Amino acid sequence: MISFPTLARWLVALSVASAAVAATTAHAADDTAANALRAKYDSLAPTLRNNIFKRALHLESTESSSELKGDIYAVVNHPFATVESSLKDPDVWCDVLILHLNTKLCRAEGEAANPALVLYVGRKYDQPLEDAYKLRFSYRLAANAPEYFEVLLNAPAGPVGTRDYRIVLEAIPLAPQDGKAERTLVHLTYAYAYGLPARLAMQTYLATVAREKVGFTVTGKDADGKPEYVGGVRGVVERNTMRYYLAIDAYLGSLRLPPGEQFDRRLKTWFDASEQYALQLHEMELADYMTMKHAENERQHKAP
Repeated sequence: MISFPTLARWLVALSVASAAVAATTAHAADDTAANALRAKYDSLAPTLRNNIFKRALHLESTESSSELKGDIYAVVNHPFATVESSLKDPDVWCDVLILHLNTKLCRAEGEAANPALVLYVGRKYDQPLEDAYKLRFSYRLAANAPEYFEVLLNAPAGPVGTRDYRIVLEAIPLAPQDGKAERTLVHLTYAYAYGLPARLAMQTYLATVAREKVGFTVTGKDADGKPEYVGGVRGVVERNTMRYYLAIDAYLGSLRLPPGEQFDRRLKTWFDASEQYALQLHEMELADYMTMKHAENERQHKAP
């Protein structure tokens, strides 16, 4: 008969072994994801050097009968440690997301083991919260390895029958180039699914206020040789993916300043970067944007 002390030692040993196997499996998965992202970076190297964005950035979008998805791969001039240490904090994501025109308020909530972001989204002007739509994103730090980082945000339901919202950020360090500081490759995904009500609402939007709006993917040239850009729902997802990416970049760029100066710098950086792509992203003037966001930021940092 096995004695209780012996059984206890076996159970402890089994537990330790299981934990080691799980850690090894997670590490292998992180390595696989990091290698895949590095291979993508290698394949995009020529595009990152020469593109319509005039920065090291590549944008892709896909449209199916039930889902829209945008992906941005970009090199940011910040060390991987800065990107990882900043963007693994749920509260920081609210400081990022509030820069987007449609974000009216964002707050982190929940326990440390199960954090979430409550996001109110609305129109591109000052709007009461009761007129905005409330989304609840679960937040998960999916990977936090020495050379790979991934955050997952998921919301099961959104406005007008949209669903399965996903914001995913992954990153790997890049070696310094030409004597410059450390760099990081970030990959941002923004996606959501939709059904018939959302499709009908989007058709109305695209036929009215957004009838002249376009995205970034070049689909051809007009009679004068000027580029023609994708429109429709792919244009919508491309514009929003770019806005979220520019918010991340603006946040990272503000960190070298004293805390009291960071918010205004983020606003100005985000707006100026958006205006570089005015055809796609211009919606309002700087003074109006600053006024709106100061009011929303004040509301965001008041006690619930």
